[in-house]
Amino acid sequence: MKPRYLRTSDIAKAVGVHPNTVRLYEEWGFLPPIPRSPSGYRLFTTDHLDQMRLARAAFQGPWPGQNIKRSALGMVRLAASGDLGGALEHAYNHLALVKAERAQAEAAVELLERWAQGTAADTTSAPLRIGQAAELLNVTTDTLRNWERNGLIDVPRDPRNRYRLYGATEIGRLRVIRMLRRAGYSTMAILRMVRRLDRGEDQNLRQVLDTPHPEEDVYIAADRWLSALDEQERRAMDLIGQLEEMISKRQA
Repeated sequence: MKPRYLRTSDIAKAVGVHPNTVRLYEEWGFLPPIPRSPSGYRLFTTDHLDQMRLARAAFQGPWPGQNIKRSALGMVRLAASGDLGGALEHAYNHLALVKAERAQAEAAVELLERWAQGTAADTTSAPLRIGQAAELLNVTTDTLRNWERNGLIDVPRDPRNRYRLYGATEIGRLRVIRMLRRAGYSTMAILRMVRRLDRGEDQNLRQVLDTPHPEEDVYIAADRWLSALDEQERRAMDLIGQLEEMISKRQA
């Protein structure tokens, strides 16, 4: 029986994209090689459709970090190459990566919550100048200036020479900010949180970190980091399910 081929428009309609998106996915290596008819038309099969659905599931929504993006791209390209078993193994590693990012984000929030309730985060005795503080925290002086410029911290000055003086309070606050930044939270998310805290409101800081204000009409995944990682974990499980189904179809 002669196989029934699908057209570019059929693939596009099935996954809800423009036909040019299908052509781009082919160009970027997200789809298996597509044979052509004698007249040059693309001849898609249901395997191509399954792969297109896998790619769309992987790429929808903003990326929570470059590591997760690179991991998803690698998984999709492995599947497109025909190595579905390798893609499935990669998908489980991808899930582990997302879970590790989630654990780091949770640890940063736990430090924040304990610090906000009064647990000290540093024991610095004599005030430090900016270079000393940067060295202690293993960041650059430009980073410290940037955090101050963006409103994350207000650093007292020496009244004699106007040099910044970082005491235990400032260093403790900076440790929390640094951990949140390294865990993936955006500057805007941290700013929302510290503004709330500076008003004396130390409850629901986790929710504040994860909830952009209405006036923040343009925001990125890191502005709602916990939700973005939750969504990525659900998506990773969905990708695993799709790959297992694709493998099962090939074995039938």
